Amino acid sequence: MREKSPINFCIKCGTRVVITIPEGDNRERHVCTACGEIQYQNPKIVTGCIPVCENRILLCRRAIDPRMGFWTIPAGFMENDETLEQGAIRETREEAMARVTDLHMYQIFDMPRINQVYILYRANLAEPDNFGAGPESLEVQLTPIDAIPWNEMAFLVIKRTLERYLDEWRTGSFSFSADSLDENKNPHHRP
Repeated sequence: MREKSPINFCIKCGTRVVITIPEGDNRERHVCTACGEIQYQNPKIVTGCIPVCENRILLCRRAIDPRMGFWTIPAGFMENDETLEQGAIRETREEAMARVTDLHMYQIFDMPRINQVYILYRANLAEPDNFGAGPESLEVQLTPIDAIPWNEMAFLVIKRTLERYLDEWRTGSFSFSADSLDENKNPHHRP
């Protein structure tokens, strides 16, 4: 079994938990020894978008770890009480101080090795002259597609999504794709 992140105490009553297979289940879980509460651990959802304006893509240089100083698209962890699309819009506003419209679900990447699922949209940049660096970005730029800094991309999942986007942009036909990125490589690897 893959090592779970440590949970030592019950979130309901504070008693120490043990790792066991609960009755009626088939997986090891963190279970409270006092109240029986199961401490489920589920994948984190990352949502974001590729904000485009003509033949340019809005990119953010990360101001935080992991991969501080490298480029990405606006994306981050989904929050409670929001839809995937709302999360992508919020992340774009937070990281690039930009508004996007006309969102279309574009790419899903399952990343079981790091317990994440990426769900990314294509979107139009609503105001091409109105963007800037939010608190998690060192800088933000509207980058021509032939000037994407491929060797400075923060995450392999974003690089692969942008490569596919550019291939489809050249043909003028976009499609939805679902893939898995569960290699025995560092998820931040830059080939």
